[in-house]
Amino acid sequence: MRLDHDPTARDSAWRRFAVAFALGSLVLGAGAIGFVAATDPYGLRAAPGRAPGPLMDSNQRFLYPQIVRGGAYDSAVIGTSTARLLDPRDLDRALGGRFANLAMNAATPFEQRAMARLVLAQGAPRTMLLALDSTWCEADADTRLVTPRPFPNWLYEPDPSPMMRHLSVLRQVNWQSLVTGADVVLHRIGHRPARIRSDGYAVFTPPDEHYDAARAARHIHGGTTAVEGAEGAEEPGRAPEVSQAMPALDWLDALLAAMPSATTKLLAFMPVHVAVQGRPGTARGAREAACKARVAAIGRRRGATVVDFRMPSPVTTQDRNYWDPLHYRLPVAARIVEALARARTTGADDEAGFFRVLAHAPAEAAPAEPAPDGAE
Repeated sequence: MRLDHDPTARDSAWRRFAVAFALGSLVLGAGAIGFVAATDPYGLRAAPGRAPGPLMDSNQRFLYPQIVRGGAYDSAVIGTSTARLLDPRDLDRALGGRFANLAMNAATPFEQRAMARLVLAQGAPRTMLLALDSTWCEADADTRLVTPRPFPNWLYEPDPSPMMRHLSVLRQVNWQSLVTGADVVLHRIGHRPARIRSDGYAVFTPPDEHYDAARAARHIHGGTTAVEGAEGAEEPGRAPEVSQAMPALDWLDALLAAMPSATTKLLAFMPVHVAVQGRPGTARGAREAACKARVAAIGRRRGATVVDFRMPSPVTTQDRNYWDPLHYRLPVAARIVEALARARTTGADDEAGFFRVLAHAPAEAAPAEPAPDGAE
């Protein structure tokens, strides 16, 4: 008997197919949920005494909350890619404490604020270093909250309830999480290195031995970047009034106000190349000057040291120090760490002109604490 001439047999076959398809989907879905829950690619179970797993995803926004929740670090760097090359181990030696570098590529002030709030929710940090870029000075910072990169707000809940933790497992069941979970498994059996060190540090620029000065100059003066989106070319126009809105600075003020008095607060405008700095007499130059003045006032009011590297200096005027307009080379990162320690201690501008101290909160001497066993 032909199936297509027998309606009863045809309906029965479709029912069997539908049941098999539904059961298969349930089994695959349950398997995916179980796999993600078992591998925990984004460290939902991380907590003091329960270290997060290896950092295997390429999107730092998903990875770094577990570093914070793991509790192995008492100090943090928060910013964009212009701060990613600050090595936590160098900061430990220069400033004391145990640093994690939580700076994220192209992070908006909104995203940086979410990270800072998460750090503060875990307890009183020893040192908070907020690395500032021009995005903190923009008038639309309160409307351009995120980038095209996904930002998982659910991972930044300070103290999620057990129910929210279960829901978070379901939220992360997607192809990205499955691939990251597979990478976690491969790492644990020794077949894949972690993408990022456990303290959040990674050298994301090309190897320094591959530095090409002519290519770097083209990136610097052509207004493009080799690694990350540029801040943009200078825009002509009338210099803005000092009172023009900079909404992210209200967030900055509130963050500093929420920090315990025992926390060392460091704010630093990062040393981008002069090609993307606001020039005196231009609209951008006036806005940057007004922004720095406001940040300095906030720093003085909140007991923070404010350091300005974003100015013409022996570092920022030399093409050979940069890969592109935003990203300096590794030796510059080491100089920034040393300069921050000096600025915090002395409160004086650099004699060679590398930085200025816009506000100073005297540092209290405190012995460095050894890193816990197993921490990187």
